[in-house]
Amino acid sequence: MKSLLLITTLLIIPGLFARAASAEQEKAFVAKYKDALEANDSATLQSVLYTTGADPMIVGFYKMMQSGGAGDKVSKIELVDLTPDDVKKATAPQDSPNGGKVCLNLKPTKKLVIVIEKKDENGSSTNTTENFIAEKDGKFVIPVPGPCK
Repeated sequence: MKSLLLITTLLIIPGLFARAASAEQEKAFVAKYKDALEANDSATLQSVLYTTGADPMIVGFYKMMQSGGAGDKVSKIELVDLTPDDVKKATAPQDSPNGGKVCLNLKPTKKLVIVIEKKDENGSSTNTTENFIAEKDGKFVIPVPGPCK
């Protein structure tokens, strides 16, 4: 009986710490991305792109899209769980701008949702951006599509 209790404890406790570390990693990733976006730090923004096996044209598009809201004040940023529709979208092949099909080269586990609100003398606007997030080597990354395998 004592052995069973010991084995159960040894299996459960590391799992609890792993989840706590994951939540801390999520907070750190979101804070890093928000700071880089508001500071227009393109090097940091591009460092989270996972481009291994990605289509070079699509990599350029992702870099351009990242710089689109750079320097603006982020009103909301969060890492959220994928919905069933998100999972379908993430796993489905998409049309490539070069022709053919492309797929994400890593399986997403989360989605980064960024809301930027702008107000000026002409009125106000809200821009919401969503990026799939995957984990690679213990880091959160934005997978960039490449040829389907």
